[in-house]
Amino acid sequence: MVSSPAARRPFALFASLLAVALVLAGCSSPGSGPSATGSSDAWVYSDAIGTKVRVDHTPTRVAAFADQALTLLSYGITPVAIFGRVPVKTDSRFAGYDLSKTTIVGNSYGEIDLEKLAAAKPDLIVTGIYPTDRKGTLDTTQPDYGINDLEQQKQLQAIAPIATVEVGGAGQDVIDANVKLAERLGAKASTIAAAKKRFDTAAARLTAAAKAHPDIEVTQMYADADGVYAVKPDDEPVTQLYKSLGVDLTDLHPDGEYYWDKYSWENAGQMMTGDVVLVNVEGYQVADLRKQTTFADDPALKAGQVYPWIDAALNYTAQAAQMNKLADLIEKAKSVS
Repeated sequence: MVSSPAARRPFALFASLLAVALVLAGCSSPGSGPSATGSSDAWVYSDAIGTKVRVDHTPTRVAAFADQALTLLSYGITPVAIFGRVPVKTDSRFAGYDLSKTTIVGNSYGEIDLEKLAAAKPDLIVTGIYPTDRKGTLDTTQPDYGINDLEQQKQLQAIAPIATVEVGGAGQDVIDANVKLAERLGAKASTIAAAKKRFDTAAARLTAAAKAHPDIEVTQMYADADGVYAVKPDDEPVTQLYKSLGVDLTDLHPDGEYYWDKYSWENAGQMMTGDVVLVNVEGYQVADLRKQTTFADDPALKAGQVYPWIDAALNYTAQAAQMNKLADLIEKAKSVS
């Protein structure tokens, strides 16, 4: 899902290491105990990086990075612990979910309170991994997304096994992988079916909106002091999903650098082709964009068609809401480019 360039693994520079010296009392290695003996009662899950994750029972106490936690919550599974990239309590994506029984163990990228996490006694930790190129390469020499470094990842693995979900390729494939894991963790079939029905309805509506307004081009971007970063729709699972449903998304250099088309503020005029612009909430917003002399004349900005856009998790519930919101924007938009 779309986040700031500094937070996306393909472009992150995690040069500094987090020096952690904690003794995790009572935490066993994921390779010890009944789960390593081949017990017929063991829960075994093959994750995105090819690891066969083993627990001696179906995990009931699951900890997760925020994006994966949102998906579990959407299917009726409440994590015992969550760590996020931004403060979880102010993350609007969690609105409507009861987190009263969930321990928040991290509110900034790579900052995880290992003592609190261990105290929550998870029997599984769920994280994500992003490809490093459009071939889908997964760099397992780097930590999973949301984890500061390999040392910290080892410390998490000393608390509970980690199951890694790939967040790359086709959006529907990521949704399907998340559903598979939720099913294995005990999500009710009726809950998933109801969420899928809402998703299918929203997808049909988005397709109809795009078809009825073929002249509306949508740009998804992030901006900060360094310039503008336009998402390349085929490289981001969420935008790939919308494109597959018929949405016309800005894609000026599809064969160029992976994931982002980057523009300095001096060259920002080169990417002003969208009629509707969705701006990532972690960066510059409308007031900031108006202060940039090279962006102030952007047709969508002048028409009031630039909107804050927050990442939505790749699950049926979140994407149904997001697709309905996007359909609303397309239906009311004017062609300005």
